[in-house]
Amino acid sequence: MLTKSIFGMSLAVLLAAGTISQAVAAGPEKVAGPGADPACFAPVSGETTYFKWPARNGPYKIALVNGFIANDWRVQMIAVAKAYASQPEVAKDIKEFKVISVGEDIAAQIAAANNFIDQGFDAIIINANNTAAFGSVVRKANAANVVVLSFDNVIDDPNQIAINVDQKGLGRAAAEFLLSKTNANPAKFLHVRGPAGQPVDIARNDGFHEAIGASGRTVEVTDVVGNWAPGDAQKVTADAIAAGGVFDGIYVQGGSQGTATAMLDAGKFTAPISGETENAFRQLCNDKNLTCQSGGTGPAQSSVTIKTAIAALKGEVVPQSIALPTSISYAPFKEGVDVFPSLPGSFFAGNNFEACNIGFTAEEIASQTGENN
Repeated sequence: MLTKSIFGMSLAVLLAAGTISQAVAAGPEKVAGPGADPACFAPVSGETTYFKWPARNGPYKIALVNGFIANDWRVQMIAVAKAYASQPEVAKDIKEFKVISVGEDIAAQIAAANNFIDQGFDAIIINANNTAAFGSVVRKANAANVVVLSFDNVIDDPNQIAINVDQKGLGRAAAEFLLSKTNANPAKFLHVRGPAGQPVDIARNDGFHEAIGASGRTVEVTDVVGNWAPGDAQKVTADAIAAGGVFDGIYVQGGSQGTATAMLDAGKFTAPISGETENAFRQLCNDKNLTCQSGGTGPAQSSVTIKTAIAALKGEVVPQSIALPTSISYAPFKEGVDVFPSLPGSFFAGNNFEACNIGFTAEEIASQTGENN
């Protein structure tokens, strides 16, 4: 009896192991490139892996699982995604497009993604609260033949599609700009960061400090957390200045108009500022003749991710890691091209990706909301 029990247990373990191995092995096939629509789906490098999922009939059920929604970029990102999914040529391929924002709770975001897999959605798009936390989601999705894609704050897993600009490069560009605009040595920079633990914040911070280190100059950096939100950025900048801070340069990752306003209101100095692509920031730079660099990640990258998901579901070959162009502009900003006085100050530039045939009117975006649906 004991021998039989051990044999049975061993067989069960082997079967379970086989099942697990099959689950791990499931998912996209790794194939040779180039992929479909290479102008839009540009691989990060010549070493990028290419994926191919079995083609399935549409229309498809696609979910966008967002994290926090504390700033206007996230609201516009969702609005643009909804606008894209509503365009006739795209809508014919989409049976259902669901959006959910869960806040900064990593467990809640994982649960939401798993729930969409259980509901039989064809593709899950994630703007991740944590790069390393979604391995189990990717494995579960691949076992169920569900396509997982991440953008902006991308998932650190090679078995899903990652779509992003060079976030680290944006941090480097900010540091290089500020260093070029001051001869102070040592110099004092203020860095207004995003939410603690967010992957984009970490990457931009790393790039910022790497460029400063590579310059060989002595720079004292004061870090404050502005949460990529204008109100928060204004408060923490005002607090830093009130505490005696006089800065030779300012890098604000988001909520840029808040930081610029705090500096102007304090009236103690006027430093060059590297900020995001907010319309209000660019208008303020023009109006006050500030020395500004404005660069970032267009909200419409959510639309590129939807386009990639549809291509993958149709069985087209796509890169595992897709590089989007980075947009950087300098003051004075050209009206109608870089800054839009007729649009809200909360509007972000970077909604058109010509290589992907993706573009929007202000009316299309304004007709959508950043709310769950």
